[in-house]
Amino acid sequence: MASLLRKRVKGEHARVGFVELFFDLVFVFAITQVSHGLLAHLTPLGAVQAAMLLAAVWWAWIFTSWMTNWLDPETVPVQAALFVLMGIGLVMSASLPHAFQETGLSFALAFVGIQVGRTAFMVWAMRADEGLRRNAVRILIWLTASAVLWIAGGLAAPEQRLWFWLAALAVEYASPALYFFVPGLGRSRTEDWTIEGGHMAERVGLFVIICLGETLLVSGATFGELDWSSAKVWAAFISAILSTVAMWRLFFSQAHESASEAIMHAADPGRVARRAYTYSPILVIAGIIVVAVSDELVLAHPSGHVSMATALTLLGGPILFLLGTAVAGWAIWRHVNWTRLVGCAVLATGWLVVPWTTPLTLSIATTIVLMAIGVWESLRPPQV
Repeated sequence: MASLLRKRVKGEHARVGFVELFFDLVFVFAITQVSHGLLAHLTPLGAVQAAMLLAAVWWAWIFTSWMTNWLDPETVPVQAALFVLMGIGLVMSASLPHAFQETGLSFALAFVGIQVGRTAFMVWAMRADEGLRRNAVRILIWLTASAVLWIAGGLAAPEQRLWFWLAALAVEYASPALYFFVPGLGRSRTEDWTIEGGHMAERVGLFVIICLGETLLVSGATFGELDWSSAKVWAAFISAILSTVAMWRLFFSQAHESASEAIMHAADPGRVARRAYTYSPILVIAGIIVVAVSDELVLAHPSGHVSMATALTLLGGPILFLLGTAVAGWAIWRHVNWTRLVGCAVLATGWLVVPWTTPLTLSIATTIVLMAIGVWESLRPPQV
């Protein structure tokens, strides 16, 4: 049987296949579910649960993106595997709103099915490259160990479930940092993680587009149900659109375009990709989702008192986004983006004026900060 590994051409970037884009549609649904779940349970516990579910959704997606960076998605077996993962992913996504109630076991089994099933397929598909195959075996062992905690949490009482799943996430998120060390098999070497930087940058960019699109969908759906004769509603809607456009501009800047080149020419591309694309984007994605929640809150109640939950989402979403982009830049170039960190500080000071402002005013102010950073960086591009 012919090799299922990607055929790499020196100096050329591997393109993202249509089947990969098709696969991503499942995660549009998943991100929407997480966003709506946070909005419905805007409490400290609800925020922790939403963060945990987002971390799981991201982990399932990024591990699959690593798979298609190594394997050729144009081959029939890889496409068939992606279609199976799509089906399981739909079950996982559908179970997200009640994962801490009656659908906990369904979520756990679907998530484990994605993680363990995909990795078992990788072990078989990578048999032409012993280094990658052994790496897949190590990953499979780690994910099988965490699967016990996922399923135990699904079987546990709802009030105990979070602790099992946080432990499972800790195991999974620690595994790449520990190089998937397994007694008897040793640990992986990032030098052996053949990585196509352009493909990985494009894949992560597409996931960010999914999240930004979900933000626009939430704003549009909420706006459509409101009184269009209200100037405040229109102002809130325009602020929501501009904040989303500003986040798009800040993420898809010159730095994003040069990231794939930096990875391609790095001495150890696997190590850089692990830092920049496996861990760092989770803050960016969390920020976008929180901004989506804040947009819906402001559209529904543009006037009046700013509740603590509204203030936290209005200020916390952009801070998470800016911090995430700064961390990603540091992960690739070891360069501190002071402009975005100053933006975080300015947004944090907004907490001081919360008692004297309205949701709409605070929304406009945070949008102005995001746009100002974009304009500043356009005039004085950051060094990368």
